[in-house]
Amino acid sequence: MNISRKENMKKICGFLYKYRHAWLLSYAFIYLPWFMFLERTVTRDYHIMHASLDDLIPFNEYFIVPYFLWFVYVAGTLIFFLFRSKEDYYKMCTFLFSGMTLSLIICTFFHNGTDFRPVIDPDKNIFSAAVAALYKTDTNTNVFPSIHVYNSVGTHIAISRSQLLSKHKIIKLCSFLLTASICLATMFLKQHSIIDVCGAFLMAYAIHYLVYGYATDTEDNRKSAWLKHQTLFYYENAAILIKSIKLLCYLIP
Repeated sequence: MNISRKENMKKICGFLYKYRHAWLLSYAFIYLPWFMFLERTVTRDYHIMHASLDDLIPFNEYFIVPYFLWFVYVAGTLIFFLFRSKEDYYKMCTFLFSGMTLSLIICTFFHNGTDFRPVIDPDKNIFSAAVAALYKTDTNTNVFPSIHVYNSVGTHIAISRSQLLSKHKIIKLCSFLLTASICLATMFLKQHSIIDVCGAFLMAYAIHYLVYGYATDTEDNRKSAWLKHQTLFYYENAAILIKSIKLLCYLIP
């Protein structure tokens, strides 16, 4: 009996030592209290994030599905790299947590929010009920830049840049489609202004270069090629996002 307990303890200790890099996830104990503090205190006299394009984007409750999938997408990818690729895990944590901290700093000194949430009838359907529940738990403040968008982009970048997943084109395609859907969801659910989305993209672009550029591309010519590739990557993604918004504005009544 004692031998069995010792063996189990040895296995547990070995497991904890092998995945000791999980300590980075303790960042949640910094982010969550800070964010909750801002949610409680930023209630008035904040800058309204609103662009004319926001008025052209109709509300659609069905986007609550990709919006909630964000939690599984980001957390699932992070846990996957935690166990399968320490290098990708470290880079993804650095990317996500840097942007999340910067976002908190921005919201701390630049109080912001939105003013275009519609009145929701929770009895309409299950999707409307979910949106109504979201509105009750998540305030319309501290929206710039959008962490939902930033972390989605960061997760897709981590998947796209991972050597472990380099041959899995289907996974990369699905990741891109889900990321695009989540970005659209933030606007179609009236959670964020397009200003918040653009701010998240700009922040992602800058931090992407710092985390993935300097970390992997050491030669000048490789840096130059990488920069051109990433510029094209973001340009194409932004173009697809804008076209998708325009198309959905026509298709959704």
